[in-house]
Amino acid sequence: MAVETDPDRRRKRRPVAASERGSADPLRAGRATIEEVATAAGVSRSTVSRVVNGSTAVSPEALAAVQDAIASLGYVPNRAARSLALRQTHAIALVVPEDTRRFFGDPYFGAVVAGISDRIARSDYILNLLIASDDPGGRMTGFVRNGGVDGAIILSHHNSDAFVDRIAHAVPVVFGGRRTNGRPDDWFVDVDNVEGGRKAVEHLRAGGRRRIATVTGPQSMAGAVDRLAGFRERLAEDRLVPFAEITGDYSEASGARAAEELLARAAAPGGELPDAVFAASDLMARGVLSTLRAAGVRVPEEVAIVGYDDSPVALSTDPPLTTVRQPMHAQGEALAGVLIDRLTGSTPAQRTTLGTELVVRGSA
Repeated sequence: MAVETDPDRRRKRRPVAASERGSADPLRAGRATIEEVATAAGVSRSTVSRVVNGSTAVSPEALAAVQDAIASLGYVPNRAARSLALRQTHAIALVVPEDTRRFFGDPYFGAVVAGISDRIARSDYILNLLIASDDPGGRMTGFVRNGGVDGAIILSHHNSDAFVDRIAHAVPVVFGGRRTNGRPDDWFVDVDNVEGGRKAVEHLRAGGRRRIATVTGPQSMAGAVDRLAGFRERLAEDRLVPFAEITGDYSEASGARAAEELLARAAAPGGELPDAVFAASDLMARGVLSTLRAAGVRVPEEVAIVGYDDSPVALSTDPPLTTVRQPMHAQGEALAGVLIDRLTGSTPAQRTTLGTELVVRGSA
């Protein structure tokens, strides 16, 4: 991340005259210009803009100087005038290509949105939430492309979401996770889902499990593809093959259906249950666990279960879920931070990848 230190600026920060201070002339409060703040602080106009917009790409010294100058001059950003002059709205869109039932039913979204909101609260921007599994009439795309926002965060995108590219061509965009059909110039904040899948299998293998099944997320999403890849890679290292791979959609219902399929296979002549299941979300893991227990299967004695997310769902089951924790709140903060830095002229990393952690509880 670039940090503004104004190395080429020769002038020194000049003292602010008493007549320039808001306390000396109350009528002057708020009338100072951004150029006057920059002169008083001995920094560039762009540095003042970054401070005002909450960017982190400013050195501590420059930040202190600008804050002192703002306080001394009584500077108040004229958002309306600035927006008109720069054709900016100081609004950011969070675009979620999902139906509302999934958005409000999956704790993952709440945690990520909380992180996004916390970061935006420390900036000069506001957040617009746009939820739609598709955009057939082009209303959402039109809102973004016609100047409704300065930039967008796109979360939970699928390969089939064609309108996402139209948004990405119109405004600066940061994706929540890489895209399997993405472009080289995509900006994204991702989680190391391959490593997360590996950690789940590593834990199950350490417990002696060999017949390990998985319930995957939608294979139109890169995160689900990566979790499955990590699952397969770790099994292959022990010369094992997956007991079963059943595709889900991250919902509890799809986890329950996967468990019913495993029970049906076990009931067939010569069939047997897996001795472990890795579900690619906590909601799917809860569906697997509740369905198996209802059928009389003991968890973890007969079948160990590992989920993914470490959402509140993991503590709602009996026994509680062992799960792979992904830093959902931190991902939200990073998504908003990268986009704000882009909008304010900074140069954050184009690709950010966050780590995962295994949390061991009673289900495995």
